[in-house]
Amino acid sequence: METAIVESYLNTPDGREADEILRTCVHCGFCTATCPTYQLLGDELDGPRGRIYLIKQVLEGNEPTHRTQLHLDRCLTCRSCETTCPSGVKYARLVDIGRGILEERVRRPLMQRIVRTALRGLVPHPVRFKALLGLGRLSRPLLPRRLKQKIPHVRVALPRPASEHPRTVLALQGCAQQVVTPNTLASAARILDRLGITLVTESAAGCCGALSYHLAAQTEGLDFMRRNIDAWWPRIEAGVEAILITESGCGAMLKDYGYALRNDPLYSAKARRVTELSRDLSELLHGEDLSCFGKEAPERRIAFHAPCSLQHGQGLNGRVESILGSCGFKLTPVTDAHLCCGSAGTYSVLQPELSDRLLSDKLRNLEGSARSPEEQPETIATANIGCLLHLSSKSERLVKHWIELLDEVCENA
Repeated sequence: METAIVESYLNTPDGREADEILRTCVHCGFCTATCPTYQLLGDELDGPRGRIYLIKQVLEGNEPTHRTQLHLDRCLTCRSCETTCPSGVKYARLVDIGRGILEERVRRPLMQRIVRTALRGLVPHPVRFKALLGLGRLSRPLLPRRLKQKIPHVRVALPRPASEHPRTVLALQGCAQQVVTPNTLASAARILDRLGITLVTESAAGCCGALSYHLAAQTEGLDFMRRNIDAWWPRIEAGVEAILITESGCGAMLKDYGYALRNDPLYSAKARRVTELSRDLSELLHGEDLSCFGKEAPERRIAFHAPCSLQHGQGLNGRVESILGSCGFKLTPVTDAHLCCGSAGTYSVLQPELSDRLLSDKLRNLEGSARSPEEQPETIATANIGCLLHLSSKSERLVKHWIELLDEVCENA
């Protein structure tokens, strides 16, 4: 694609990067076939190719409008288009740049600003988020059905193993996950303990930075990243085997630390090291001997929802399914497994109507209502807290992190 980026943008690192990304696009349109919002709305501007043109126009000097912002807001950043793209266009990075420019040049309505500020001020901070969640649970009987469905029930954390092993991995605790589904990390610790691996955490570390970074508050997101690096660095210097991530959305962000902080002279080298060490739980377990697991699993039918951050963001499609299958779970087929469930970080809050439509389609495909009862899943498994909460809000079946299901089988073996 030919570009004519104005000098004011070409003189910035983001502008030069955007120009490079735009030039790799051959506007073939293959991306539209796998874009969830294009499939729902049928508007070229609500597909990757259309959004690429909108960003290009702004960089070439056209005045951005609220309409431009709306089409970029509707993007899930699911990165399904990147999986499809034959030219390797770094679409997600281009959208982040475009959103950052529009956030500076197009003033949002007051309510949008309030909601976005509240999300950034609450969700990445576990103490604040836990207090808000507690208030929501107390108010549940008074809330309308739509909001009531979105408030998760209390899950009591099970103990982690106390034993220590020569092999050690450092785990990201996450923000929402440690509050809402504390057993995810506890289950991972117990499974790893059986494999002779110790899981450790650092309380000084916190949010991975993804929420702020993808809400066009990139400076704030980078500060979260630096805080985590500082908290983890003594463990890294001591020789931890990996930085383990049980939330695939956080995993996609951690694997971008090196890129996001590449221009920071104090943190660029450390950030690259974090990226090198970052491993999704499925990556870590994939190379281990799991023959001791799953003796009681064969009768359990599971539908696995592969989060976009796992299959498109990290390119780990099929990894979890392979592990579950090898441990005896029966995986039921999922139509259009590549499509987003509509959670997409804060998308379910900021774009509720589109998110609900995507959720309904995803649950229909996961639950297999058109199939015979013996082909329908008993449980839905996933690998990301956002997807888990979103699916749970309307699913007729129990939704759990896949490592918790594996842990339950091992516990009963």
